[in-house]
Amino acid sequence: MRLIRRRPLLVTVLLCALAVLAARPSDGDGVHAPGHGSGTGVSAQVARLYEQAAVATRQYEAGQRAAGKQRAEAQRLEKLLDRERREIAVLREDLGRLARSQYRDGGGLPLTAHMILADDPEELMRGQRVFSQANLALDNALEKSARAESRLARDEAKAAAAWKKLEQRNQQLADLKRGIEQKLETARWKLQGQADASVAAGSCRGAVRLDQPRMNFANPWVAPVETYELSASYGSGGARWANRHTGQDFAVPIGTPVRAVGTGKVVKVSCGGAFGIEIVVQHAGGYYTQYAHLASVAVDQGEHVTPGQWIGQSGTSGNSTGPHLHFEVRVTPEMGSAVNPVSWLAQRGVPL
Repeated sequence: MRLIRRRPLLVTVLLCALAVLAARPSDGDGVHAPGHGSGTGVSAQVARLYEQAAVATRQYEAGQRAAGKQRAEAQRLEKLLDRERREIAVLREDLGRLARSQYRDGGGLPLTAHMILADDPEELMRGQRVFSQANLALDNALEKSARAESRLARDEAKAAAAWKKLEQRNQQLADLKRGIEQKLETARWKLQGQADASVAAGSCRGAVRLDQPRMNFANPWVAPVETYELSASYGSGGARWANRHTGQDFAVPIGTPVRAVGTGKVVKVSCGGAFGIEIVVQHAGGYYTQYAHLASVAVDQGEHVTPGQWIGQSGTSGNSTGPHLHFEVRVTPEMGSAVNPVSWLAQRGVPL
């Protein structure tokens, strides 16, 4: 009888416990959940802003090229305007000469006065013809001068309006570019903060799937980043390394998309130690490539990758003095078997 009485109570307790668990707010998908959590939003935002900044930069540079062309066009128009101004000055001089000539010849007297003062009617008629021709020339010169001055004013206004419009457009592009870059810089360091937290915990957040634009590569091998400056080279010495530098560093901003240099399989994704967040990819022929000091990863261990595929975003995690990608080529998955990555890529048609 006791057992029968307790069973409804046990069922009630279990149902309440399930209800409480179901009602608890979610605290994310965990540090190992791929493609989810707060890190996903920041990584995607950085990637999106990265592309927007690239587009804004291209538009700004195109605007600067257009400004150069407009500047050349303005100089050409200025030469034409100078010629028009000289022509107008000549016309004004002609008008002055005609006016002075008429004044000397009595051009201001009425025809009746000329008839009274004239000694010879034929001479009077000849004088009147000359006078009429002079008046016609003066009228034509005045009309030509007025047209030239009107054209000059119109051309000057057109040139000034075109230049003002171009300057306004370039200023808008500059402001847009600067605004995107400021947002990108803020998002980059937020992403780096999350990367540092992952490294400190020794646990990766998981793959963050990024929307990569469609690309076609003619070469089966590519550089690990698209735009870069080479910094510390393979074999160089320094206090940061126990012996010699085992890879090639690419100086790139935080959040720069990092690409698989060729077809391969991800054999390691790690988020602790001196390399910070790192990825190791196995390629045919017994070679492995390492991508270290990342801010995020976009692939999972065991995943197959293709040339140029985004596998992560650069950062400055681990033992790093500043934002860069540490790229290494090895003959084993682990340290101590590195080869010169620059010559290795060059042999595959990728000069750095």
